[in-house]
Amino acid sequence: MTSSAMERRVAGAVLAGGASRRMGTDKAYVSYDGSPMLSRVHAALGGAGVSPIVAIGGDPERSDELGIETIPDGWPGQGPLGGLLTAFAWSPHPIVVVVGCDLPELTAAAIDILVTSLGRRDVAIARSDRAEPLCAVWRIETCEPTLLAAFVSGERAVHRSWTHLDRVEVQVDSAALRNVNTPESLR
Repeated sequence: MTSSAMERRVAGAVLAGGASRRMGTDKAYVSYDGSPMLSRVHAALGGAGVSPIVAIGGDPERSDELGIETIPDGWPGQGPLGGLLTAFAWSPHPIVVVVGCDLPELTAAAIDILVTSLGRRDVAIARSDRAEPLCAVWRIETCEPTLLAAFVSGERAVHRSWTHLDRVEVQVDSAALRNVNTPESLR
């Protein structure tokens, strides 16, 4: 376990409530290298010292079978920004790492560098060839009002909601951000 997340008391949330249209089945529970993608992402967060960790949305019975607590998405069907706001409302700590369930190669080291890089900023976002808005560390107190205002105004994309936040993009290993959204991407 790394010390950065433990020292800062950082919670974690895995977004697992998407429609998985491109995958054709609930991708959170699709096996990747022998285990469900949700389990792999959950393990990366835990390995970085993030605690507690929940799944936002998804199938509570299937998540429970994996030993992962699930909380309902406060805005089901409203995209990842709704899931992010749900994570903010749930988090028992002032900082929360929120990641998508479709990053099965995410590592504890990538999470740790994001937590360490947050500093006094509002958000630290993972980046390889581009920013990955669903792999970021958020300071709830400063981010929630901005993102909630964007959501209420009709915005659903995270990357269009953070323009007024003090953010840092953190280079991480591109393999850690490999996004698996289709059956073809499983191969």
